[in-house]
Amino acid sequence: MKRPSVPASRFSRLRPLLCAGAALAASLALAAPAAAQPFYRLESATTIKGKSPDWDYVALDATRPYLFIGRRGDGATVFDLGKKQVVKIIEQSDEAGAIRLVPEFDLGYTANEDGSTTMFKLSTLKTLKRIAFGKDCDSVFYDPKSKQLVFTMGDSEALAFVDAKTGNVAGTLKMDSHKLDGSAADGQGHMFVAERDKNRVAKIDVAQRKLVAEWPTEGCSQPTGLDYDPASKRVFVGCRGDKPVLAVLDADSGKVVTTLPIGRGNDGVVFDASTRQIYTSNGVDANLVVYAQADADNYKLVEAVTTRPYARTMALDAKSKKVYTVTAEGAADPAKKINSAVATFYPNTYYDDSFTVLTYSR
Repeated sequence: MKRPSVPASRFSRLRPLLCAGAALAASLALAAPAAAQPFYRLESATTIKGKSPDWDYVALDATRPYLFIGRRGDGATVFDLGKKQVVKIIEQSDEAGAIRLVPEFDLGYTANEDGSTTMFKLSTLKTLKRIAFGKDCDSVFYDPKSKQLVFTMGDSEALAFVDAKTGNVAGTLKMDSHKLDGSAADGQGHMFVAERDKNRVAKIDVAQRKLVAEWPTEGCSQPTGLDYDPASKRVFVGCRGDKPVLAVLDADSGKVVTTLPIGRGNDGVVFDASTRQIYTSNGVDANLVVYAQADADNYKLVEAVTTRPYARTMALDAKSKKVYTVTAEGAADPAKKINSAVATFYPNTYYDDSFTVLTYSR
């Protein structure tokens, strides 16, 4: 059936209306809000059966993928993130509170509370030897420049240095701090160390085992988690004091250039160089707070999402951007000492069969 033709005079009268409608549609499209920000949400929660847990740091081998968990009672626990199950407890790693992976030597090292480290083959998870270097140990970090591991010994107020390739003890450095916490290497042979009880950050020459500088963290009480951005030469420090903040320090001068609010109970700070975002895991307020770096001295909140209580340490998969953390159910037993330095009623007892591995993704 033939359609009736539209007279030219009528089309000319419709043209302004059609143009106006197109312009309105275009303006509405421009005014429409952008797609919603993909915030982090809980992807999975896997409970590991066992006795009341005691844990600290986690480390990620994303190539398999395995999450290494410092569980002091059981030892270094290897959790398969794909199968959602424990595949190994590293032998001779009891009292391990932290693990450092050194893929270039196919090795891993634990930080054991008795002042020793368990050296194991990363590819096979087979223990090679347990090496004593002191009387106590809290955590372990790696300097890629000198190829040395740095162990913090808060009770001894010292740092211990171990050759990462051989496991040989290289020496120690006395420190004026009883609470040596998070550390990070600058890639040029220096290590930044949080001194929680002194409200300072120390700069260490790792090869020389020498203290270079100590800087007060103004506006930042109880510095704990720490990471570093070599491009902007900024040190990121999580501070768990009465007013918890993320402090940003100039790595040359030690000056605090800005502070940004985070949640209570921080113990983890991770800088993602590819997105220029800083992650903080905060156990008391049970949140993950993320900031983006606009430039060296300016930062903008990306998101603050809920996690679970006492999920305080974390690992970030640099490729998938998934965040892994751990926690457990617990209580503040008044018959036992409560760590009021973290929070008024911070748990000192955790329940059996409650230790949980949490995965968060956008």
